[in-house]
Amino acid sequence: MLTSLLIKNYALIKHLEIQPEAGLNIITGETGAGKSIMLGAMGLLMGNRADTKALFDENEKCVVEGNFDISKLDLQAFFEDLELDYEPSCLIRREISPNGKSRAFVNDTPVTLDVLKTLGVYLMDIHSQHDTLLLNTNAYQLALLDAFAGNQSLSEKYLVSYKAFKSAEKALTALQNNADSLKKEFDYNKFLLDELVVAKLVGEEQAELEEELMILENAEEVKRKLGFAYEYLNNADLSVLGLLKDANVALGSISGISEKYASLKERVNSSLIELQDISNEIESEDSKVETDDEKVVFLRDRLNAIFRLQQKHAVKSITELIEIREDLQQKVSKVVNLGEELEVLQKNREKLFAETQKDASTLSESRKKVIQPLVDKIQGLLAELGMPDARLLIGTKEKAFASDGIDDLIFEFSANKGSTPKPLKDVASGGEFSRVMLSLKYVLAEKKSLPTIIFDEIDTGISGEVAIKVGKMLTEMSSKLQVIAITHLHQIAGKGQTHFYVYKDNSDTKTVSLMRKLEADERIIEVAKMIGGQNPSESAIRSAIEMLENNN
Repeated sequence: MLTSLLIKNYALIKHLEIQPEAGLNIITGETGAGKSIMLGAMGLLMGNRADTKALFDENEKCVVEGNFDISKLDLQAFFEDLELDYEPSCLIRREISPNGKSRAFVNDTPVTLDVLKTLGVYLMDIHSQHDTLLLNTNAYQLALLDAFAGNQSLSEKYLVSYKAFKSAEKALTALQNNADSLKKEFDYNKFLLDELVVAKLVGEEQAELEEELMILENAEEVKRKLGFAYEYLNNADLSVLGLLKDANVALGSISGISEKYASLKERVNSSLIELQDISNEIESEDSKVETDDEKVVFLRDRLNAIFRLQQKHAVKSITELIEIREDLQQKVSKVVNLGEELEVLQKNREKLFAETQKDASTLSESRKKVIQPLVDKIQGLLAELGMPDARLLIGTKEKAFASDGIDDLIFEFSANKGSTPKPLKDVASGGEFSRVMLSLKYVLAEKKSLPTIIFDEIDTGISGEVAIKVGKMLTEMSSKLQVIAITHLHQIAGKGQTHFYVYKDNSDTKTVSLMRKLEADERIIEVAKMIGGQNPSESAIRSAIEMLENNN
């Protein structure tokens, strides 16, 4: 339920605040005073696109805020899915800056317009002439029928099956489309793969091969230098190790005199041990170095093979070649296993098709069962609304799977006796359309919990007893949900629990649209004006008093 509405700097509205109440809220006023402008502002809360041309003052931002009581709508899971903070009182705000930037917020959290549109479905249903256009769309017709049938769980189950089927079909089609190109590439990829497999590449091999080749190519120089190093450490006449041993003995003889000498002796001893280990390793490495021309040739050939592969594939390391090998292996395997994979995808598609068909048929049967009861209900209401000869026919035609099922609905209508029903859009006048929409929403209000409904021009083309009946229907609907009705008819205005009046203020340099809640005596005068004109007579005032007393 909409508990408060704030509009600032929008079209003719400089600043407007209202607090609609539960039940039936009536909005009246002179033509062009801004009633439809207010609906445009409310549409911003529902995610409609913004236009900077709508700013009252082009130098200031426009702000529209709506506070909604959602405590009875069970939307906690919805808010959780969107990662929004849930509060029983939900504040929606739209801001449009002079530079055209638009921002939207739910409980002060920034959101996209898509989120607003999704949330708006649960909060407000604005009926206008645009709504009558929607009635001609199959999606809207199906939504009405499903709401009347209580098909929410069936629709959700079908949609899950449908999405799974479409995903499986997409995967199968993609593989089928790729099959020819994959087969064409197979021979070349297989050749490249075989070449890399034969190479038997190992990750760190290249660096090791290059080091080994460098040693073999310089074997004589390496052995000579290792020999020099060993000789310096172990020469019988004057070696580093011999001198260190003498130093170690000398320090050992005085180590008992001072801890400092003992420490020096330990350090020399450690160096002696390290140098002895180095000497042993030099000797070992020297024994390994041999001149081997055959090994040199082998290493050069191996490295040349690796370099050619790297050049061919435009990479610089064996690691990259291995990655290319693995990628080629996947491509080749995919073609080798293509038939098997296509068969698996085909079977999965057939399985999901059967499941989707079953769920679609169940949903379709549920829809067909309620068509006649819905038609009977609507025709009964249309008779009460001054159209006793109206006929509404709803036919179905099967279509391919779509997100809303396999049904195409055909709404046909005739308002007059003896006329052949034709598509609703071709034969219904504005007033007839409005009465059909009112009847549909009246029926739906009995079937499900609807959001706040706002009716604009629901009184088009009606008067007298029909207007009284429309007012009665709006009153009955308002016992179950909040209704806001913009009207020009006193028969409807007199039914409201709350009455707002829209008017223009021309006292400043720029016309401003204002709105205020009417007190009891003000309502009498406003309804009397709707009955008898701008200067109502005493009888019009008495009629207004009687009407308001009877309706409250």
